[in-house]
Amino acid sequence: MKPIWIVDDDPSIRFVLEKALARENLPTRSFTHPREVLDALADITPGDPARQGPQVLVSDIRMPGGSGLQLLEKVRELQPGLPVIIMTAYSDLDSAVSAFQRGAFEYLPKPFDLPKAVELIRRAVEESQREEVTEERQTETPEMLGQAPAMQDVFRAIGRLSQSQVTVLITGESGSGKELVARALHKHSPVADGPFVAINTAAIPKDLLESELFGHERGAFTGAQTQRRGRFEQAEGGTLFLDEIGDMPFDLQTRLLRVLSDGQFYRVGGHAAVKAHVRVIAATHQDLEKRVKEGGFREDLFHRLNVIRLRLPALRERHEDVPVLTRHFLQQSARQLGVEPKRISDPALARLEQFAFPGNVRQLENICHWLTVMAPAQVISLQDLPPEVLEAPIYAAPQRPVAEPMAGAGSSSPVFAMPSSPAPASLQPPEPVSAVGAVGAMPPASMPPVIPVAEVAPSAAGGHGSAPQSPAGTWEQALENEAQKLLLGGQPEVWDALTRRFESRLIRTALAATHGRRMEAAQRLGIGRNTITRKIQELGLDAPDEG
Repeated sequence: MKPIWIVDDDPSIRFVLEKALARENLPTRSFTHPREVLDALADITPGDPARQGPQVLVSDIRMPGGSGLQLLEKVRELQPGLPVIIMTAYSDLDSAVSAFQRGAFEYLPKPFDLPKAVELIRRAVEESQREEVTEERQTETPEMLGQAPAMQDVFRAIGRLSQSQVTVLITGESGSGKELVARALHKHSPVADGPFVAINTAAIPKDLLESELFGHERGAFTGAQTQRRGRFEQAEGGTLFLDEIGDMPFDLQTRLLRVLSDGQFYRVGGHAAVKAHVRVIAATHQDLEKRVKEGGFREDLFHRLNVIRLRLPALRERHEDVPVLTRHFLQQSARQLGVEPKRISDPALARLEQFAFPGNVRQLENICHWLTVMAPAQVISLQDLPPEVLEAPIYAAPQRPVAEPMAGAGSSSPVFAMPSSPAPASLQPPEPVSAVGAVGAMPPASMPPVIPVAEVAPSAAGGHGSAPQSPAGTWEQALENEAQKLLLGGQPEVWDALTRRFESRLIRTALAATHGRRMEAAQRLGIGRNTITRKIQELGLDAPDEG
């Protein structure tokens, strides 16, 4: 790993920290004043061990030749993701708070307790390594984020449609990101060089929607003083995205059907047909089959739009994406507000993963924006979360069923469905599985169950003393039984013995799941690369290194 850089004009402080970190197998590099640090940062050469940058920077706040606050500002410009710990005397508490607000990872008051200082530095190292893993996975911000199997199905479907201009219907709950999928379909299509024009048919009054879509001629109605091009003409040679198509007035559905059928339309008040060379992508949160049965949506238009259907999963169906989306939105909010991005603690992140997100990704984005403004510290703690999250019942995500591959076919996609009408030969997606339902059928909009917090809290009744009892057959019960056997048998150091066995099994399982890739295993366990390496050595695990 990269070294810990220590900046202090006091040689005794540098010596104590160097020796303490060396005992923890943490390399160090020391400097006496800020100018040396800036020169060293400018001399960083990737791939050269002698000129590598710091993993963490620990700096005094007052030194001859410059202050730690000025150094902090310079470092944040050069390496925004580098954790910086500011050391200060008690009399400099105001300066320390100022440093904290400017983006310091933490401040360390002098005189400090050495073990606590080392633990703080280790936490900063693990934070830095988590950021490095995130950067490796996202060398540039992608248009859509998602590691969950349900989102990988969406990405796979977008890839299969990349060479086609076929009409697509996107279904999904409000706030789940349907317009992002539409933009991705456009970006990876043969008409990517053309315009992408979006219109929310539910947000425009009925009397204006026809003109918005098809344009109007001069004098077509009161106030129409000039000719106006509608969205279909604006999208010529590109993609027109019709959001919330289920709310389109019935009479306008007839006009839209004619455009899709004939490839031409008339402006309001016009007599000359206008050709439309436009790819149409529609989206809705409604059950269109139900709307057809109720008479609120034309069946023939539904079949025209429903050539290829993509179902976008709700955020509660892809809860494993909450951490990466949260960090992305915190970074995005910080850029918009011109402040330092905040970090989120593991307990706060775990609580977000247990939230049902009725407003989906849009709600998570709003929560991150609120936290950027309202959270008092640089690290977001559990109590900083908004009441809508803290007071909500814990959501129990259902297990994703393992779909068996169809005979003679590849893996099936639960978000990619085709109606009975034929599609181009180059687009032969697999049949939909149960997550989509029958061909041409919308999935039910039922909400998965939520479990109140009281139901998952351990009971204090029964057992030895006041210790909570775990249900029979659980791993917790097996742990209790093993601990009881060791304690009653006079086994010394039971804590250490069971902890080693627990950590050993946990790390082996994570390495097996990641095919021996330590960095990925550490990331999925929520610990740093240095921590997992140290644990493997301490526990004597014969684990393969990353390939």
